[in-house]
Amino acid sequence: MEAKKTKVEAKKTLLSTLIKSVDELKGEIQKNRGIRSFRELIVDSESDAVKVSVDKNLANPGEWQLEVVQLAQKSSVFSNAFEDKDKTYLGVGTISYELPNGESREIYVDAAHSSLTGVAKLINGDSESGMKASVVNDGKDEDKPWRLVIALDKAGDKFKAEWPYFYLVDGEEDLYLAEKRDGRDAKIKMDGFEIELPENKIKNIIPGAVVDLKKAKPGEEFTVAIKEDTSKITDKMTGIVEKLNAVLKFIKDQNSLTEKSDTSTTLGGDSVLRQIESRIRDTVFNNVQTSKGSKRIGDLGLVFNKAGLIDFDSKKFENSLSQDYKTASEIVVGIYKPDGTKTDGFLDNVNKMTELTLQRPYGPLTNRKDGLQSNIDQIDRQIETKKRMVAQKEQSLKDKFARLEETMARIKGQGVGLAGLGASGGDPTQLG
Repeated sequence: MEAKKTKVEAKKTLLSTLIKSVDELKGEIQKNRGIRSFRELIVDSESDAVKVSVDKNLANPGEWQLEVVQLAQKSSVFSNAFEDKDKTYLGVGTISYELPNGESREIYVDAAHSSLTGVAKLINGDSESGMKASVVNDGKDEDKPWRLVIALDKAGDKFKAEWPYFYLVDGEEDLYLAEKRDGRDAKIKMDGFEIELPENKIKNIIPGAVVDLKKAKPGEEFTVAIKEDTSKITDKMTGIVEKLNAVLKFIKDQNSLTEKSDTSTTLGGDSVLRQIESRIRDTVFNNVQTSKGSKRIGDLGLVFNKAGLIDFDSKKFENSLSQDYKTASEIVVGIYKPDGTKTDGFLDNVNKMTELTLQRPYGPLTNRKDGLQSNIDQIDRQIETKKRMVAQKEQSLKDKFARLEETMARIKGQGVGLAGLGASGGDPTQLG
């Protein structure tokens, strides 16, 4: 019974491997079977003036003519120069300015922060100031290279600060504004029309895309194109075919029987393997509806070879996507109708096949696994029953042996007694 159980467990282990392969196929399908999740987009731009990123769930393919006339910039100021950023004492007092919303702000500078570094630290430490400060070496004057740069957090015409003065007293040198730059909007032309924007990262010009302005190039118009990334989509289909072939190869290996094959420990010839292989074949050969009529996944380059596995012609698949993406994608993921319904594509059919195969309790794989486990449980019960019977038999034999030893001891004792009688007494006829 233990040997029989080992063989059943070997089959169950193999079945678990097959279930895992089918489950991995299901996972790969569910990641990609929607029209948005299957699709991949790529941006093609003729200029380094912009960087465009897309959300494939929101963007749509198309072309746009752009021209970056002007970049948005922040309101900022550049101080006069100082010999040392940490040691030059600037005095104590206030820094006053007015925010774009009209609110007046003031930062107090104490003796402990009366240096360029200290002032920058005070500004950056005020989370509500709306400003950021840096101490920089401008590289212009070796004797006095250090300057303070202060800029608002946001760019655009609406974010212009008023910088009236630095009021610091008793310093070694005065701190004042040497240069000033006002905030301004970005300006672009889209399909020939000028648009003003408050920042250089634009989220509402091209649907589903973020256009990051990098360089102003007035007079230079260029094209930004969003198109299907057929190479990445082909890679996705390659992964799906690999998962399908993993299932088919397992079935093929199990069914590779010879005269020496021990089918008691393998799944070779098992009806559940034939059932799954048949379902996969039906799914691959199944017709799907497209806007150009009935098609098959084979039209895109997926065919069975003589070994029973699927060959994938990736070049044919990618060319089909490039030439007629709409029809090719309908074969793969189905047609989405205006009423919100859709037809089933190839991936939907594969997904249904995996769900039915793994479904509890009537899916062929789960049902077969449960059957094997039931068989194992039954053998375990039989083994426990036999163990109890053996234990009872053993105890019975021990009891019998104990009684036998007791009887033998009693007989032996009687024999000793009789022998003693014979040794101590004389001839009874001579007594008296």
